[in-house]
Amino acid sequence: MTLSLGFSPCPNDTFVFHALVHGLVEGPAVDVTYADIDVLNGLALRVALDVVKVSYAVLPRLQGYTLLASGGALGRGCGPLVLTREPADATALKGATIAVPGEDTTAYLLLRLWDPGFAGVKVMPFDTIMPAVAAGEVDAGLVIHESRFTYPSYGLHLVADLGDWWEGDTGLPIPLGAIVARCDASEVEAAIRRSVEYAWAHPEASRDYVLAHSQELAPEVVDAHIALYVNEFTRDLGDEGRRAVETLLARAAALSTSYSCGGAVDAQGPGSQPRNSTQRSTR
Repeated sequence: MTLSLGFSPCPNDTFVFHALVHGLVEGPAVDVTYADIDVLNGLALRVALDVVKVSYAVLPRLQGYTLLASGGALGRGCGPLVLTREPADATALKGATIAVPGEDTTAYLLLRLWDPGFAGVKVMPFDTIMPAVAAGEVDAGLVIHESRFTYPSYGLHLVADLGDWWEGDTGLPIPLGAIVARCDASEVEAAIRRSVEYAWAHPEASRDYVLAHSQELAPEVVDAHIALYVNEFTRDLGDEGRRAVETLLARAAALSTSYSCGGAVDAQGPGSQPRNSTQRSTR
């Protein structure tokens, strides 16, 4: 039986799933869809895939899926960043418009929990946010992943690290992306754990595969990306990881059932179709 599997073309996901995708570990055959997290969230909400990477923020809205303990993205020092074109602080952002990578993303949920009082939110594909901020098309941008390493090249300035804020407020790592399954969860979870362990034991085996999907990111950025986002929580959430997830979802429930950020949301996202695997993605 072949399972439909969806994850992003980001280096951490391709590194984690390489062995499973290529049959190097025991596990089911998979048919892969590569897509931005906003698209993957939509596919999961429509129950369109057997196994899929999603934002932790969307978990309460999913039907028929089980959260797996392996393969996700959760850690420390890896949270979303709020960036601006000119140096600013949080108070200067009240009434501003910020670009975000999706209304159902964990990054957007964290922004709402942090709550700097943005007047408007503009949903944009992840790879267009930093150029839009640099061009002055939006007042600020919410970015994750390798943007942590590359935003200075756009001349942008860090206003807030929402991961640092979360860790300081809760003492817990930040849950970003989860793996969920609607098939035999235990079998798939074990297969993904084997794939993670294979990736660590044979780091060069996935090199060509990871680089082929990284849209010409510099090798040193790819390496830093994997080192940051693939950690022990990726192999297994553990008790601390589960506490972090429970805390995030409890705070989300207390906040509201709406994913509005206090202003109008201009949806200019990638739509409902998977993007080409050479395009960038977000968490």
